[in-house]
Amino acid sequence: MDTIVVEHIAKSFGETQAVKDVSFSVRPGEIFGLLGPNGSGKTTSIRVILDIYQPEKGTVEILGGPMNEEKLNQIGYLPEERGLYQDVELSRNLTYLATLKNMTREEIDQKLPVWLERFDLSDHQKKKTKELSKGMQQKAQLIAALIHDPEIIIIDEPFTALDPVNTQLVKDLLIDLRDEGRTIMMSTHQMNQVEQLCDRLVLIDHGTVLLEGDLKEIQTQFATNQVLIQTDSELPENIKGVQSIQEEGLYYRLTPADGLSPRVVLQELIDQRISLSSFEIATPTLDEIFIKVVSEGRNGNEEDN
Repeated sequence: MDTIVVEHIAKSFGETQAVKDVSFSVRPGEIFGLLGPNGSGKTTSIRVILDIYQPEKGTVEILGGPMNEEKLNQIGYLPEERGLYQDVELSRNLTYLATLKNMTREEIDQKLPVWLERFDLSDHQKKKTKELSKGMQQKAQLIAALIHDPEIIIIDEPFTALDPVNTQLVKDLLIDLRDEGRTIMMSTHQMNQVEQLCDRLVLIDHGTVLLEGDLKEIQTQFATNQVLIQTDSELPENIKGVQSIQEEGLYYRLTPADGLSPRVVLQELIDQRISLSSFEIATPTLDEIFIKVVSEGRNGNEEDN
C-alpha cells in the first residue's frame, strides 16, 4: 500500500494559483524526490499533504485514509523555514518539540542524548539556539523531525548549511531509515543529492506535474547517443561519424551523428588506434533533465496561452 497518495490537488491564494493539478504517490521503503523551481508549488503541496492547507479540489490519503491527529504524530517534518526558538537552550528546545509529538519525558530522556551524540551536539545542548552555527541548527532541526521515530519523514532542503562530513552523515541516516521501511519524501534543489538518494521523483512547475517516475528509467528516457571517453592519445579534429568533440575536464564528450550508435564510434576509435582509458555512454544528469523539462514545459504553456 502506498503511504502517501496525492490525487489532482489544487490550491489558490487569491488570484494566485499555487497548485493547479498535482498527483503522485510515495511508497514505504523509498526516498521520493519532490522537485521543482522556486515558486513551482512544492511547499504548498507539502502543506496540503500535512493538512495545513485544505485543497480546493483533489484528495490526499495518508496511511490508507484521511489525515488525523494520530497520523500527524507519525510524521516527521523538516520545513524549509526553521522553527527552533532562538533564545532557548538547545536541549529545552528539542524536549518541548518532542512533547508536541506525544513523547513522554521518560522517552525523551532516553532518546535525546542518543540523537545529540549522533549529531555531535552533546557538548552544545546547554547553549541557546542563536549561539549555534547554522550547520548545528540544521542538525538540531533534523533531530526534532526524527526523535519521535516517525513512519513518514518529509524533509525540505535537508542539507542546508551542512559541511561535507555532516552531509554524508545525514545521507547515511536517510538510507538507514529507508532500509528500515520508512517513507521519506525529500524536497531539494541539490540535484546531485537526488541522484544519489532518490528511488523515484516527481517534477512540478507552475503547479502541475511535468515528470514522474523511477530515477533510472527517467535518465534512460532522456539518454542520447553521446559518449564520454578518456584517452592519452591526441584526438584528430575529425572522427568519422562524430559531429562534435567537447573537452570536459578529464573526459571528451563525443556527439555522434543522428542515429549512429555508440558502438560504431567505438569501432572507429579502435580503427584509428586511439588508446582509450574509458568509454561510456553519457547518462544525462538530473540537472540537465530538470532544465530541459522545465524549459519545454514553460514554452508549451506560452504556446497554449
